[in-house]
Amino acid sequence: METRLAIIAIIIEHKDSVPQVNELLHSCAPFIIGRMGMPYPKKSVSIITLIIDAPQDIISTLSGKLGQIKNVSIKTTYSKV
Repeated sequence: METRLAIIAIIIEHKDSVPQVNELLHSCAPFIIGRMGMPYPKKSVSIITLIIDAPQDIISTLSGKLGQIKNVSIKTTYSKV
């Protein structure tokens, strides 16, 4: 199956949303190349950058589910290769 390379930027605006985000990311663990997360106390948010190599439908589903979580903002960018 053909895969695509993408970066998903995730901003979590309330710590109560963290378990839901982690559960979704864990379900896609085989496709995750790298993950960097850091809190930003000045704005009371946590920021996660996710690099993923997966079929298009997996990336779209993950992005959609993340975007539906309360207090979570996401943006997905795809590679052209």
